[in-house]
Amino acid sequence: MTKLVKVVTDSTSDLPPEIARELGITIVPAYVHFGSQSYRDGVDITPEQMYERMLSGSVHPTTSSPAPGDFTDTYSSLARETDEIVCITVTSRQSAIYEAAMTGKQSFQGKCRVEVIDSRSVTMGLGLMAMLAAREARSGKALDEVVAAVRSAIPRTHGMALLDTIKHALKGGRLGRGGGLLGSLVKVKPVLDIKDGWIRLSGATRTRSSGMDRLCQCVTKHLPIEDAAVVHSNALREAERLAERIRSLSPQTRPVIAKLGSALGVHGGPQSLVVVVRESKTEAERAAEKESKAKRFTLPTLRIPHRQ
Repeated sequence: MTKLVKVVTDSTSDLPPEIARELGITIVPAYVHFGSQSYRDGVDITPEQMYERMLSGSVHPTTSSPAPGDFTDTYSSLARETDEIVCITVTSRQSAIYEAAMTGKQSFQGKCRVEVIDSRSVTMGLGLMAMLAAREARSGKALDEVVAAVRSAIPRTHGMALLDTIKHALKGGRLGRGGGLLGSLVKVKPVLDIKDGWIRLSGATRTRSSGMDRLCQCVTKHLPIEDAAVVHSNALREAERLAERIRSLSPQTRPVIAKLGSALGVHGGPQSLVVVVRESKTEAERAAEKESKAKRFTLPTLRIPHRQ
């Protein structure tokens, strides 16, 4: 029995299939529903097919998490190859997938050890963590070391999304009152902040160009970065331009370009763009470092002796 750690994630990671195959990452699909018809994300329906049905049909799609049994079956299959599994899921603050993965673990009867991690992220924020875990595993790291690497990456992972319209997010129930107010405005491009497991409306722009500038500001804010990704829904050319701009800001970084999958595309809609970065240091670490430097360069206070 090999001791190589196996990595599992869910399809909302939006991992490109070729990367998942290369790194040996197993993807458990979420579900997309058009009325009574159900499809496995990335298996039975492609993002292009889903967007076509969204725009041409009268039924707005919904989504649901994989069943706990889907995770149990995955763990059981991988247990024939390994003694250790790490499963990294989309944020529990926006989805029930983490709970399904945990319930699947509780139902798993094998001797293989399984650790489930809430990524506190979505799309390629989660995908980058799965890639990190797989690379750590391939380097020979044990499960505890792989888990530690992923947990260290969680607070350093940030994202921002530019939507072409707010209507799909409102229909999917992913935004609250603020989104409804924005929905009353015309010709604006919503900007969403992805941080600490929450997806919040952070503003809007009137043009795609200014929206892309906002996405680049997300990168600049978190420099230096050690990894990045650009995710798009039917906007490949813009995604490629964004990737080039990220490379100009961080020359050592080669952003992954990925498609927004069907499960998240239901809420983002066509022409969405997402930028995800993993910074080299957390904001707290940078603040502490800045404070330390300030102390080193602060001139000492001169004390003048009091003359009697």
